[in-house]
Amino acid sequence: MTVFTKVVLYTDTDGRAKFRDEAVELLGGTPTSQLSTLEPSGGYQLRHSPVGFQSNFHCTNDPQWVVILGGQMEIGLQGGVSRIFKAGEHFYSTDILPAGATFAPNVHGHWSRQVGAEPLVTMFVRA
Repeated sequence: MTVFTKVVLYTDTDGRAKFRDEAVELLGGTPTSQLSTLEPSGGYQLRHSPVGFQSNFHCTNDPQWVVILGGQMEIGLQGGVSRIFKAGEHFYSTDILPAGATFAPNVHGHWSRQVGAEPLVTMFVRA
């Protein structure tokens, strides 16, 4: 069985954003073109972020795939953990503010920034 590794940015039970990897089985298609099940989506947006772009801590509003089309994107979490995603890489962002919580930038969410000499080009696909 072939699997696709889905990198997930999520909110843990302590309210903090974390990363985990999930295996997605590719059970459809043919031996030369293996496919996952078809998943619904709610549209997509493209974004261009210039060299030097950096956000403050924030939560994802709606679950979405983030696909890096050009440049590099660093995602930072509370406590100093970060990961860099390069063109062709992805993550699934579900780090939504917990129900009933008031956003606290020292507890919740993640920050993102452009890394390197190239602008950052991303595609956000709503789940």
